[in-house]
Amino acid sequence: MTGVLVMGAGSVGCFVGGLTQLAGVPVHFVGRPRVLAALRTHGLRLTDQDGLDRRIAAADLHLHEQPPTGLKPDLALLCVKSGATAEAATALGRKLPAGTPVVSLQNGIGNASQARATAPQLRWHAGMVPYNIAEIAPGHYHRGTAGALAVEGGRDDAALTAWQTALGRAGMKLRLHADLAPVQWGKLLLNLNNPVNALSGRPLRDELLQRGYRLAFAALQQEALDLLGAAGRTVAPLTPLPPRRLLLLLRMPTFVFRLAASRMLRIDAQARSSMADDLAAGRVTEIDALCGEVRRLAARLHRTAPLNARMQALVEAWPQRRRPYAPAELLQALGLR
Repeated sequence: MTGVLVMGAGSVGCFVGGLTQLAGVPVHFVGRPRVLAALRTHGLRLTDQDGLDRRIAAADLHLHEQPPTGLKPDLALLCVKSGATAEAATALGRKLPAGTPVVSLQNGIGNASQARATAPQLRWHAGMVPYNIAEIAPGHYHRGTAGALAVEGGRDDAALTAWQTALGRAGMKLRLHADLAPVQWGKLLLNLNNPVNALSGRPLRDELLQRGYRLAFAALQQEALDLLGAAGRTVAPLTPLPPRRLLLLLRMPTFVFRLAASRMLRIDAQARSSMADDLAAGRVTEIDALCGEVRRLAARLHRTAPLNARMQALVEAWPQRRRPYAPAELLQALGLR
């Protein structure tokens, strides 16, 4: 590959883009001033739960506040928050040559479709990032859970297969799927823990070891799964257990959960949801791309999703509260007690 453009140098963009550069591919990062200032000062450091610890010096990073004019990358990665999809797609459509492949590595279901409608001259692919990435310090991004990147596309797509090969050299797995929708819904079900984690104020592993929080997570998943079943949607399992069996495990007493969910709990102490970071920093969250997506699915079925609606309201009301929820308190706020 001769080059990759990362549109949205946040946790995902910096980690995936950084590994791409470490694999020998030139990468250009487009991001907000806060992140770019940290990268210019500290460079980029990437670590993970498996012992990875690599650095890219600030002088070796190509940093931009807007997509540079005249750049012709083999591939672009859309890594902005879901609410910025249309704006970012418009900027890419203005600067990139027609036909440039762009992979959406965003939470939620409809980002690639929205981007395609905004900039149809580009070649859009849905993507999914399975693992948690946290910003540990300025310029330092840490992967705290496991999994393989997933992208909608085939082996006949030269840009995707070249990127797959490059990431393999850096130790990152990328799987291509003819239909990514089941994988996206599977990831969304897991991401329904993001607001639970954010409101708990705890690291991911600590939160999952509290049964009250798991009950809230399971209730959100149950509501979404029932709607997906009514809609005839297929859901790909992203854990060793199928989604409905995972519900049973989440509801078990903690001593049983701890024993049975050893792979699920392979999370280091630094891992937390990106939504927790957003709440702490006073940024807009992606709650509408998660619980909001469940609500929209319900509306298409002429049904409601009251639990996901309540969770969305709790996250949106955080600026007035700014105090973590204890397990029983969160269950009560969701109407589960």
